[in-house]
Amino acid sequence: MSAANVTIRDALYEAPGPKTKKRIRFFTVVSLVVLAALIFLIIRQFYVTGQLDAKYWSLFTRLTTWKFLAGGLAGTLKVALVSSVVSFAIAFLMMVGRISKNKIVSWISTALIELSRGIPTLLFIYFFFLVAPQLGLKLPTFWKITLPVALSAAGVVAEVLRSGVNAVPKGQTEAAVALGMRDATVFTKIVFPQAFRYVIPSLISELVIVLKDTTFAYVVSYADLMQNARVLISNYDALLSVYLVTALIYILINYLLNKASVAVARHRSAVPGATK
Repeated sequence: MSAANVTIRDALYEAPGPKTKKRIRFFTVVSLVVLAALIFLIIRQFYVTGQLDAKYWSLFTRLTTWKFLAGGLAGTLKVALVSSVVSFAIAFLMMVGRISKNKIVSWISTALIELSRGIPTLLFIYFFFLVAPQLGLKLPTFWKITLPVALSAAGVVAEVLRSGVNAVPKGQTEAAVALGMRDATVFTKIVFPQAFRYVIPSLISELVIVLKDTTFAYVVSYADLMQNARVLISNYDALLSVYLVTALIYILINYLLNKASVAVARHRSAVPGATK
C-alpha cells in the first residue's frame, strides 16, 4: 500500500491475516447463500399471490408515470436541500452558543440542542401542522415539512460542528490570541474554517437522515416522492411495484450520498505527512 493511500483507519487497524480472511470469505459466502434463499422465497410468495402480474407493472412503461415520480423526486430534493441549509444555519448558532463563555447562553443552547435531538421529527411536523395555525402562524405546505425536518436535524448538526471545533488544535487559538487577535476573529478566520473541513463527511451523511425525514411529507400532503407514490398506488392498486421502485430511487440517492461521504472522508483523513 502506497503512502498516498494510507488513511487513519489503515494506521489504527492491522490488515486481516490469512485465517481471518478465510473466515471472512466463508461467512460472506454463507450470508450470500442465505440472502439469496430469502429473496427467492419472497419472490416466490409474490408470484403465488399474483403480485408479479403484468397489470401491476405496466404503468412503468408509460412516460407519464416517470414524469409524475420525477416531479415528486424534485419536491423531495427541494425540501431536503432547503432543510439542510436552514438546519446548518440554526445549528451554527446553537453551536456558537454552546461553546460560549457565557454560562447562561451556553446552558440555553445546550437545552435547545438536546430538545432538538430528543423530539421526533413527526412531532415537530404535527406542531407546525396542527398547533402553529391555532397560534396564528399559517405557513405554506412546503414550510410545514421543511422547518420541522430542519429543526429535527439542527441539534445533531450542532454537535457535529462542535466536534469539529474541538478537533482544531488549541495551540492555534492560543497563538492567535497571543498575536493580539480578538476571539471572534480567531473563531471565524482560523478555528471554524478548519472545523468545517473536518466535519464535511459527517454533514454529508446527515443529508441521508434529512432525506429520509422528508418522507413524512404525507402528513401535510406535500407532493414529494412518497406522496406521489401513494397516489400511483391508489390509482393503479399496485402496492408492491410502486413501493419497490420508490424504494430503489431512495436507495440510489442515499448510496450516492454515502459514496460522496466516504470519498470526502478518505480525502480528509489521509495520515498527515504522507507523501503523494
